[in-house]
Amino acid sequence: QYFPADIRQFVEPFVGGGSVYLNVDAEDYYLNDINKDVVGLHVMLNSYVGRETEFFDRVWEIVDAYGLSCSAREDKVPEALKAEFVKTYFAEYNREAFLRLRNDYNTAHRDNYLMLYVLLIYGFNRMIRFNSRGNYNLPVGNVDFNSNTVEALNSYFYVNASKQTSWHAIDFEDFLNGLNLSQRDLVYLDPPYLITFSEYNKLWNENSERRLLALLDNLSRRMIRFAISNVSHYKGKVNATFLEWSRQYNVHSIKSNYISYHDNTIKNFNEVLVT
Repeated sequence: QYFPADIRQFVEPFVGGGSVYLNVDAEDYYLNDINKDVVGLHVMLNSYVGRETEFFDRVWEIVDAYGLSCSAREDKVPEALKAEFVKTYFAEYNREAFLRLRNDYNTAHRDNYLMLYVLLIYGFNRMIRFNSRGNYNLPVGNVDFNSNTVEALNSYFYVNASKQTSWHAIDFEDFLNGLNLSQRDLVYLDPPYLITFSEYNKLWNENSERRLLALLDNLSRRMIRFAISNVSHYKGKVNATFLEWSRQYNVHSIKSNYISYHDNTIKNFNEVLVT
């Protein structure tokens, strides 16, 4: 409700999974993430818009070749395994097949984003993580390719069929400086949160935060609309740099449920949207 109704170009320097741009109406979409694999997955999925049957056929080929379970089509996990591992039977059933798929991807198919997507679906918490050697290193997760995944993918294909998207995988400052922005555009930013911990926060520091805030001040001087999500307070920490900067703009408190793979304890935090 804090976004303008009329948007020419919708711009996201930190697009991530894309849940925001998918739910915003605009004439054109310029989307960026520093993680080339995140962008590679989006580009791969978008290439199947209008060819959804072909996409699922190719996914099933990978699933069947490795012997992974696929409850979207059939439930083939033995009842005895379900009884023995009541809460983790998918992980038990798929572990060996998942490890074979992961090894094949890491050793011979690093440019195969369809294979990476299947790994993501069967991997722990459906995350993307690579070790220092560039190998995908998450363990198997306790979920498979289910009907909810199929429904989400079909929604993704349907929504993207009507969107003109341009994808980039560069530094956020280079990305924004390379665009021809006007007062009819909206730049939405969901950067790594300086005072929380997650995998992508490893790329973010105080200097990154100050570079970003200076860019936003420049957009404001040019009368270009922006909205930025951030966490101002988290488990006793305060992002003083962001708080001080935000006082010159409109600050909206957001109700949210921050979830972290590293820490699922109850958290005292405050998420805001600054416009």
